[in-house]
Amino acid sequence: MAFLYLTEQGAVLKKIGERLLVVLEEQTLLEIPAAKVEGVLIFGNVQFTTQVLQLLLAQGVEFALFSRRGKLLGQLTAPFPKNIELRQAQYQRAADPLWGREFARLVVAGKLANSLALARGFAHNHPDVDLSAAIQDLAASLEAVTQAQPTALNELLGLEGLGSRRYFQCLAKMVRHSFGFTGRQRHPAPDPVNALLSLGYTLVYNELSWLLDGLGFDPYLGFFHQPRFGHATLASDLLEEFRAPLVDRFTLYLVKERIFQAEDFYRHTSGGMYLREEPRKRYFLEYERFINRPLGSAATGASWSYRRLFRRQAEHLRQAVLAGSPYAPYAFSW
Repeated sequence: MAFLYLTEQGAVLKKIGERLLVVLEEQTLLEIPAAKVEGVLIFGNVQFTTQVLQLLLAQGVEFALFSRRGKLLGQLTAPFPKNIELRQAQYQRAADPLWGREFARLVVAGKLANSLALARGFAHNHPDVDLSAAIQDLAASLEAVTQAQPTALNELLGLEGLGSRRYFQCLAKMVRHSFGFTGRQRHPAPDPVNALLSLGYTLVYNELSWLLDGLGFDPYLGFFHQPRFGHATLASDLLEEFRAPLVDRFTLYLVKERIFQAEDFYRHTSGGMYLREEPRKRYFLEYERFINRPLGSAATGASWSYRRLFRRQAEHLRQAVLAGSPYAPYAFSW
C-alpha cells in the first residue's frame, strides 16, 4: 500500500474510473490504482476533486492537509462505525488517575530507554565521539523514571524534561555535518537539523493519529499528554517511543549521507527553517524507504518495518486499555 505525498504546487488530484491521476497543466505526473493507496498527504496549493474524495473515503483512505511548509492543518476521515466498547474503556482509563499515571511512567521510561539505546549504539560505532558523560546522565534519568512511583504527573514531566535535555546533549554530538546542532528547538525550527526532526515527528504523529482513529480510539484523548484543543494527544503518547529510534535515527542518516545541503533549506520570515519544495520530495522518498525497510532485529523479526510496528503497538495499546493492564512500549535495539 502506498502513501501519496503531493507537493507539486498547482497540481490536481483526479480520478478516472478506479485510478488516481496527478495532473499539472494537462501533463500526467502520476497514475496509480486507488486500491493501492493507504493515505494521501497534500502540501500547499494542490487541488483535489470531490470525486476523488468520494472514492477514497469510501475505501477508508485518510486525507491530511498541510501548509506548504509542512504544518498539519487538518484531516479527513471516513465516518465508519467506531468501536464504542474501546472508547468507553478509554474514557474509563482516562478517569483512573492510577492507571493513567502508570501508563505515563511506562511511556516516558520507554522513550528514555530507546533514546539511551540509540546513544549507546552510536557511541559503540563511533568511538571517536565521547558521549560517556551524557550517556551516564541519561541512564540516571531513566533509572529515576523506572523507580518512580506513579504519583503526581508534574513530577514525571520534570523527569521526562530532564532526560530529554540530556538526550539532546548526546544527539548534538552525533550530528556530523557542517549544519551544526546545539539542541532541540521548535515553533519555528531555527536550523536544518531541527527542521528535519520537526517534519519527521509531524509525519509519524499524523500516521499514528489515522491508525488510532481507524482502530476505534478517540485519538484526541491521551493519557500522558493532557487534552488540548485540536491536538491528537493519544497519537503524541504513542509517538514518544518512536522518536529516537525512528525520526532521530532517520535524521542522523540524512545528515551523515549528506542527502541535503544548506541550499536545500530556506528561512521563512517567521525565522523558521524549512526544506524547499524539490528537496522535500526527496525527503519523502527517503522517509518511505526508511519506514518500510525490514528492521532485521532479533526482538521483532526480520520482516518487521516501523510501519508494521505502528499497528502492532496500537493493537497492544488497545489490549491494555480494554483489559486495564500495563502497556509495553516498543523497545529499540541498535
